[in-house]
Amino acid sequence: MIEPIGNQYVVARPVYSANAFGEEHKKKHRYHKTFLDHLKVCCSCSTQKAKRIALSLLPIVSWLPAYRIKEWLLSDIVSGISTGLVCVLQGLAYALLVTIPPGYGLYAAFFPIIVYFFLGTSRHISVGPFPVLSIMVGATVMRLTPTASPDAMNSSNSSMSNNSSLDDHKVMVAAMVTILSGIMQLAMGVLQVGFVVVYLSESLISGFTTAAAVHVLVSQLKFILQLDVKAYTDPFSIFKVLNSIFTQIEKTNIADLVTSLIVLLILFVVKEINQRYKARLPVPIPIELIMTVIATGISYGLDFKNRYNVAVIGEMQKGFQAPVTPDLQIFKETIGDSFSIAIVGFAVAFSVASVYSLKHDYPIDGNQELIALGLSNIFTGSFKGFASSTALSRSAIQESTGGKTQVAGLLSAVIVLVVIVAIGYLLEPMQKSVLAALALGNLKGMLMQFTEIRRLWRKDKYDCLIWIMTFIFVVVLGLALGLAASVAFQLLTIVFRTQFPKCSTLANVGRNDIYKNKKDYSEIYEREGVKIFRCPSPIYFANINFFKQKLIDAVGFSPLRILRKRNKAVKKLQKLQKKGLLQVTPKGFVCTIDGLKDSDEELDNNQIEELDQPINTTDLPFHIDWNADLPLNLEVPKVDLHSLILDFSAVSFLDVSSMRGLKRILQEFIRIKVDVYIVGTDDDFIEKLARCEFFDEEVKDSIFFLTIHDAVLHILMKKDYSTSKFNSSQAKEIKFDYTINTNGGLRNRECKVPVETKF
Repeated sequence: MIEPIGNQYVVARPVYSANAFGEEHKKKHRYHKTFLDHLKVCCSCSTQKAKRIALSLLPIVSWLPAYRIKEWLLSDIVSGISTGLVCVLQGLAYALLVTIPPGYGLYAAFFPIIVYFFLGTSRHISVGPFPVLSIMVGATVMRLTPTASPDAMNSSNSSMSNNSSLDDHKVMVAAMVTILSGIMQLAMGVLQVGFVVVYLSESLISGFTTAAAVHVLVSQLKFILQLDVKAYTDPFSIFKVLNSIFTQIEKTNIADLVTSLIVLLILFVVKEINQRYKARLPVPIPIELIMTVIATGISYGLDFKNRYNVAVIGEMQKGFQAPVTPDLQIFKETIGDSFSIAIVGFAVAFSVASVYSLKHDYPIDGNQELIALGLSNIFTGSFKGFASSTALSRSAIQESTGGKTQVAGLLSAVIVLVVIVAIGYLLEPMQKSVLAALALGNLKGMLMQFTEIRRLWRKDKYDCLIWIMTFIFVVVLGLALGLAASVAFQLLTIVFRTQFPKCSTLANVGRNDIYKNKKDYSEIYEREGVKIFRCPSPIYFANINFFKQKLIDAVGFSPLRILRKRNKAVKKLQKLQKKGLLQVTPKGFVCTIDGLKDSDEELDNNQIEELDQPINTTDLPFHIDWNADLPLNLEVPKVDLHSLILDFSAVSFLDVSSMRGLKRILQEFIRIKVDVYIVGTDDDFIEKLARCEFFDEEVKDSIFFLTIHDAVLHILMKKDYSTSKFNSSQAKEIKFDYTINTNGGLRNRECKVPVETKF
């Protein structure tokens, strides 16, 4: 019964052990579905289920009929035009990261939008080229692009004796990697394994994108300085690229350098204005478009290509090219790279989509997102584009300019289409250094994530460590290997957290049913002879020894050592009794030898196993009180603990190996007459122990209690302390002496101190 009294409550109920509660409150029978039951549900078919699947595979069917033309169309048009112009420029710029001609970047900016319009569940992200994915694809392209002798240029059974054939090979590799990553994403979506993204934490993604931004920055330096820098794909490649740049820095094209610096300066200034006055501006200033028009016009008017020998975009083909035939040989060589690209692309897109779905209150489906991105990449790669995801800056523009649905994305694709089929040639005089500057102008947000370190350090040092190590791994080892090492390190931190949990000793706070870490509070109340130990993590094979050591530290002694000492003492007494050297009189013990000392001589395995068994004193004519002064100067450490409570409320699981270890720990305490109680476990936990034959004559299922307070009250009633009173800050002494039983044996007499319990 619970009665509220103001801001307090009074609870009156019996002290519940797990068994007592189960007897009073019977559990209802529940049918647990088997694998076959789930399989039947998956394989069953109905009209309603078919309709639901169709709607989930084509999300456009659900949101397009509800489109509010009068309210949303104008906003989507404005957003689509603004985003489309940025798509064109970023497509061209990020193609440089893939090390293919810039014109192919337009294909990567067009096809993903069209596919995602029909299949995507997010209404605000702008799919297309993403710098991190572009540089990952570029690393794979350079790894599979032969740069040695012409004889070595035969990876895809084609001769590449000139730059044109070399570019064709690069485009082919980029397309195959994109197709294969799309197939992987599609397969994961069909198999409903979108949950894999949970293994990429927010800290890991932040550290990865920041490190990738550093790679993008370094990779664009050769375009800004117009230097001939060899591409490296092995670990430490970033340092090799920097070394190559600095060794030939005197060859820098001053025109390209000055142009790119001016463009970068203007970009940063205007973007800061857009950010600071975004509430006052109807739409952000399209600085990328403005700088593109100005830079292209100046380059064309002043003939920068011939006058200053700058590198320009060059010829751009009109229209689309025929789809490519998959190259199985490239597939075999890029499986690992494609998987990394597939995972990173989905993780970034899903993270950004989640932010906007929460902001605008609509659901997204991770598995459907995988299907949408997978088909987007398959179509894009088939038409010689490269891998896509979503760019943070481009999605922010689509959302901030008023975009309501993917209609804005469709209109941005129309803008890209116009450039592809009609006006692309106008961009041919544009300097590659300007494209590189435009790409770097969008990295500010990614590089600013360095500020995450301070925030993460205040919140969680493990997350901060994940961020730092991810950044180091990716910068040093490269994107693919760095990502793998980062995921492995992140999983390792989880092992560390569970393998070395912060165990604590609890005490009563406030003389009620609340128990907290005794180190955190000054006014605590501890029952003499009662220890409460809390483990805040799962117990499994890797941390069972750590758990045991922490428990020993908490109670202040090793139960196994005490047990062995006691058994050795009993064996010595039994040996003396059999030889007639030990007698019991009303005045105490009489021993015919001068003295008896305990020894620590080495024992063989059989003797050690015998000492680890329960103490058998039935053949002795007296009862031994181990906390009193022992006869014949036997030295056995005293144990002032009579009850141990293990708080397992935070223990989510226990594996078979740890069960055996836990049972040994409980047996060791029980054998030295320390009662052990376990609290806070759920019914499944106890049922699993029963299935694994955890209980026996020593370790019984009656040790489980619902709460810590239930166990404490049970101990008080068992020890008959319910009517006694004491001050927890004072030390209590319990004295023992030996007296003669009627049968001639010895018993101990306890001088009890009255204790009154108040909660």
